[in-house]
Amino acid sequence: MEINNGSKHIILIHGACHGAWSWYKVTTQLQSAGYHVTVPDMAASGRDPRQLAEVPSFRDYSQPLLDILGSLPPEEKVILVGHSLGGVNIALAMEEFPEKIAAAVFLSGFMPDFDSPPSHVIDKYSEERPLSAWMDTEFKSLSSGNKILTSMFFGPGFMKSKLYQLCSPQDFTLGMSLIRVSSLFLEDLRLQKPFSKDRFGSVDAVYLVCSEDQGIPPEYQQSMITSHGLVKEVKTIKADHMVMLSAPEELSGCLMEIADKYALI
Repeated sequence: MEINNGSKHIILIHGACHGAWSWYKVTTQLQSAGYHVTVPDMAASGRDPRQLAEVPSFRDYSQPLLDILGSLPPEEKVILVGHSLGGVNIALAMEEFPEKIAAAVFLSGFMPDFDSPPSHVIDKYSEERPLSAWMDTEFKSLSSGNKILTSMFFGPGFMKSKLYQLCSPQDFTLGMSLIRVSSLFLEDLRLQKPFSKDRFGSVDAVYLVCSEDQGIPPEYQQSMITSHGLVKEVKTIKADHMVMLSAPEELSGCLMEIADKYALI
């Protein structure tokens, strides 16, 4: 989905198992306020026709975003927003296209560092939590080309208590009807080099903490902020993990402030 009215350009990246649909409230508010909004589905997500078995690597999963950035006019810069796993998507984009990004916004998102493979920030998160914390989420081994992926599909108990606990019943029902099997792509991300200070680290980064998040708890969000040395600015929103559904007005306001501060028209 893309609305182009020639104004500040904001790209919204969804998290695992979700799609562009999850941004419908924020997209509407941003474009109504005059912002240029692009909301892609990552590969095998949302309305993208591919299945997860056709997406063997995290780069393949992220390719829709990389294609958008690669097609921008030379003078255009964007505000890039990554939610949850989408934080790793935008980190890859920061490494590949730092000159195209006016600011990167990690929205309750996984934020890789300069010293470890991109998987480390997710592996550390998992190490600090028992497997039971994933509740009824289903993990399965999946063949993709000549690679093995671990697929992931959120269960209703996990969705309700960890991600959507402050969302309306209607949005929870919407989420349950539209989520798809996804992956954290850890097998692939463990093989990748750390992102560089010269490219990934050259982009202004903002972190939006969701204070009521039970999916990626605020303590873990704060640990990424303090240990990575990347973040220029921190904002806090009182919301659950699915902040774009439970607190869309506050989130939209934050994104407008960031766009107005960092974007180059």
